[in-house]
This record gives sequence, C-alpha cells and structure tokens, in this order.
Amino acid sequence: MTTQLVVLTVLEVLILVGALSFYLIIISRSLERIAKSLAKVTFGVRAIETECESIGPSVVKVNQQLSGIEGVLEGLAMKAERIVG
Repeated sequence: MTTQLVVLTVLEVLILVGALSFYLIIISRSLERIAKSLAKVTFGVRAIETECESIGPSVVKVNQQLSGIEGVLEGLAMKAERIVG
C-alpha cells in the first residue's frame, strides 16, 4: 500500500511538472511573438519620428508668416470699414 502511494505521488508530481512545462513553453513562445511585433512597431515609430523631424521648424516658420499676414489683414479690414462706413 505504501509503495502504491509513493508511486502515485511521484506520478502526480511528474504530471504536474509536465503540465507546468507545457504551459511555460506556450507562454514563452507567445512572449517571443510579442517581442518580434514590438520590434516592428519600434522600427515603424522611429521611421515616423525621422520623417516628422522637419515639421517642427517648418511650423514655426509658417506661424511667423501667418502672424505677418494677420497684421496686414487687420490693416486691410480697417481700411475696408472706413471705405464702407
């Protein structure tokens, strides 16, 4: 009887270790796929960052030009009001 209990206990431990190993392998493979996907995403984000570097200085230049245009349009609007008014 004691021998049977020892054999069954060892068998249960082996089944438990086997099941844990199986699921750890599945989780490991999933994490590897996720890591590959993240590497692709990181590469894409860096490419977008590189392509968008020139936007910042261009926006500053455009805003400066629009500020100048705004001043001219205000003057034109006041002249138009004088003519109409």
